[in-house]
Amino acid sequence: MHAMFPPTLRVWLLRLAPLLLLLIVLGLLFFLVQKGHSALSLNLLFGDTPPLMAVLGQAAVWNGLWPACAGTLYLVLLTLLLALFPGLCCGIYLAEYANRRSALGIGLAMDILAGTPSIVMGLFGFTLIVFLRRTFCPSANTSLLLSAACLALLVLPNIVSNTREALAAIPRELRITALALGLGKNAMIRHILLPQAVHGIAAGVVLALARAAEDTAVIMLTGAVANSGLPAGLLDRFEALPFSIYYTAAEYQNADELASGFGAALILLALSALLVFLAHLLERRFLQRSRGYHATGHLC
Repeated sequence: MHAMFPPTLRVWLLRLAPLLLLLIVLGLLFFLVQKGHSALSLNLLFGDTPPLMAVLGQAAVWNGLWPACAGTLYLVLLTLLLALFPGLCCGIYLAEYANRRSALGIGLAMDILAGTPSIVMGLFGFTLIVFLRRTFCPSANTSLLLSAACLALLVLPNIVSNTREALAAIPRELRITALALGLGKNAMIRHILLPQAVHGIAAGVVLALARAAEDTAVIMLTGAVANSGLPAGLLDRFEALPFSIYYTAAEYQNADELASGFGAALILLALSALLVFLAHLLERRFLQRSRGYHATGHLC
């Protein structure tokens, strides 16, 4: 292996690898901008509805992407709300409290869940609704809540594994020092370990946000429709940008409709970038707050 690749060549290959990845991403972005920039306008988002009235929910938008943007945002936030707390708690338990047998069993379950195809999770949600309609709740139907719950199950392993690995990477000496200073186990986790692990945990949250924002197979079977307006509630159907892009790609009739699909893809990328940016802002705020605790000595 070393004879085939001299040290200088290996160094250049290592340098070219991230450059190649960057070129692929820029090429994809350039392709989307080239195909969809002509459709980017307020009309693409709001159609014939005045933008302010559409944003405030005072007028319905039936020929624009605003309901899909709002539906995607609601879906991502609800998914994160359902997955974040259980994911953090499970990761902390595996890293700090679980014995070897429990850690192996729960870790195996998380690995299986992480490898579950999204279409299978969508079929699970759809089957659950069929079961409920035939047994306990005849009025049960696909909805925003069902889609978010199924997506939460899909993104849960990312949060659990990143939390566990981030905590496990913290040096053992830091734990010993915290305990020697009189901190209890819970106080040590809250004020010492979690601030040290926040970067790894934030990486899991960002991955969860990205998957929840782009998944189509799950929402296609559990609540997303082509035209429903703004989400009226958790138990109602909704529009979402991934499904709008899929529907446009499958049903477009002319070049303008196809361009609007590429425009929707650009909007989805922008929305995902905004969510990732907000996640990084929250991470920085958490770090600043934890440093404030350390500076004032409030560790108990």
